[in-house]
Amino acid sequence: MTTSVPDWSLYRSFLGVIRTGSLSAAAREQGLTQPTVGRHIEALEKALGVSLFIRSQHGLEPTDVALELRPYAESLEATAAALVRAAAGSAGIRGTVRVTASEVVGAEVLPPILTQLHESYPELVIELVLSNRNEDLLRREADIAVRTVRPTQQALVVRHVADVEIGLHARRDYLERRGTPASLNELRSHTLIGFDHETAFIRSARARGFPLDRGMFALRTDNDLAQLAALRAGLGIGGCQVPLARRSGDLVRLLPKVFSLELEVWIAMHADLRANARCRVVADALAAGVAAYAQ
Repeated sequence: MTTSVPDWSLYRSFLGVIRTGSLSAAAREQGLTQPTVGRHIEALEKALGVSLFIRSQHGLEPTDVALELRPYAESLEATAAALVRAAAGSAGIRGTVRVTASEVVGAEVLPPILTQLHESYPELVIELVLSNRNEDLLRREADIAVRTVRPTQQALVVRHVADVEIGLHARRDYLERRGTPASLNELRSHTLIGFDHETAFIRSARARGFPLDRGMFALRTDNDLAQLAALRAGLGIGGCQVPLARRSGDLVRLLPKVFSLELEVWIAMHADLRANARCRVVADALAAGVAAYAQ
């Protein structure tokens, strides 16, 4: 194996091929020619002393070595993107900020906040990543995270911005058809919307005395947006952020004195970004907007 360090462009082509399955598709994605991408793969294989792809009837299939190298290449990609964003932001409140948030927060809570932010800073570009997976801020997969679990990495700047109440809700016409439950026990005779796999939040809710069990649910999904859509469609009773349900005149809260959970919301970013003006502006806007939403 050579001791020289392969150029980043080789890894970029490597990721293109592993994602698309062909040299031609990777070339189109990157604005290169197919022979150039092919040379990149050959050069990377030679530099690393390994075989990265094998040809099959379905295209280029990654070897086990390639699959092992993929997360490291993706880390390089994320770092390169973060470098470009940092350079773009050094001149003022402009450039790109990559924000990650949970599915419901990203789809339902942040858009009005980002709209106001764009009005104030039209040269800002926001990359919004919706995922319930905690993107690694230390590896610069995102610049700012809106999280519902407190981040613990010491290299992050973290602030608690709100506690969002979660309650049981159902659409008004569902309750007209099926009646309104008067106790937690009566919920078992209703159509319930809930989780498929347990999470830390579900376990903590159970520890606080709420009998949440997978077998209760007529619809089981770990996708929060799917749960919310089913609730809005009138399928049954499910959990929903109280401020979000309040926006809709069709959703009715049930058993508020009996069932109430709090979802902590945190804003986090890498400590190195504290001096970055555009990241600071975005973080402040997100914090203020989420706090106002929670009220």
